[in-house]
Amino acid sequence: MTVTLPDVQQAHARIAAHIVRTACAPSRTLSAQLGCELYIKFENQQFTASFKERGALNSLLVNADAVRAGVVAMSAGNHAQALAYHGTRCGIPTTIVMPRTTPNAKVEATRLLGAEVILYGSEFDETLKHTEALATQHNLYLLHPFDADDVIAGQGTVALEMLEQVPDLEVLVVPVGGGGLISGVACVAKALKPDVEVVGVQMARFPGAYAAFHDKDVEARPASATVAEGIAVKAPGVITTQMMRQHVDDVVLVDEQDVEQAIFDLLEIEKTVAEGAGAAGLALLRRYPERFTGRKVGMVLCGGNIDMMILSSVLQRGMVRSSRLVRLQVEIPDTPGALAALTSLLGELESNIVDIQHQRAFGGSSVRATLVELVLQMRGEEQHSSVTEVLEHHGYEVKQVL
Repeated sequence: MTVTLPDVQQAHARIAAHIVRTACAPSRTLSAQLGCELYIKFENQQFTASFKERGALNSLLVNADAVRAGVVAMSAGNHAQALAYHGTRCGIPTTIVMPRTTPNAKVEATRLLGAEVILYGSEFDETLKHTEALATQHNLYLLHPFDADDVIAGQGTVALEMLEQVPDLEVLVVPVGGGGLISGVACVAKALKPDVEVVGVQMARFPGAYAAFHDKDVEARPASATVAEGIAVKAPGVITTQMMRQHVDDVVLVDEQDVEQAIFDLLEIEKTVAEGAGAAGLALLRRYPERFTGRKVGMVLCGGNIDMMILSSVLQRGMVRSSRLVRLQVEIPDTPGALAALTSLLGELESNIVDIQHQRAFGGSSVRATLVELVLQMRGEEQHSSVTEVLEHHGYEVKQVL
């Protein structure tokens, strides 16, 4: 059995009173930058900050008798929090098995929502096998995070809302991990509006769905980490693979830096927090803007559960990429007052010194010279170029350090 439009419509009627009907709002700034008319579906506004509530709740309600004794599931975080929240709300005991690499914020949030959390394994398949063993041993209902009809039908309600909110969308851009979201979305989109294009986006480091869709022999890099751990799935499911091949138009890969920049842009421009998976759609639009030029695009921002340490690193790296944090090496004479002269000049150029290191023993073209390494706060590339030019005009040798 695969999911159909009536399944999704029934799921929506079932869950609508218990989830947030999230906004699908236009982004004027991103639209102007990208050359398309962009509408963002803010699924990070759900109580647990991701679309996963839809599928988890639908499955709990459809299987009410079977789940009464308890459910077990594996998840990198969002499915876990969704199941913990709605399981606790419905009085159903929940056990969540998470990979040991799951960000601590997601682990603690899941525990706080009432689930028992077990950390096991380092990748999806290893964690899933342990979860299946627990279900058998303790007679618990195993609720798959993506490869189940009830879950897919719940996720498809995202598209029902989007096409009600913005009926004339021409393209839907959807993050892909195991394929539950895009399967449900594409099923609805093709049934309601056959000419709409559905494009999936996946991380280059975890290209399982891309490989399955394009029938390519591409494997995940076993030792790789990704900023988008929510879609770091080795392979899509049996049901989702079938549905993607039936309904999806394309699946495209993006790189880590693409997604990092998208997280940065969403926070700066839209004032919204996106996890890596949630920002993947924007990463695709930024990487291939010509593909969407002049079209009305709906992008699913599927979640906002990002670890604060990861977010901090992403923001710092974004500041570097946009030349708002710049690291320079400047050689100065090893004489009294030389460092003061340099810092005074930088002050006149309105460049704030964030960090400074003064090296006598290491580097320098002469024993009478010394290297100063500075981290400077800038307004952007224009000021960066201006500061470098003025320093060189004053006789300093300047080298940018990446």
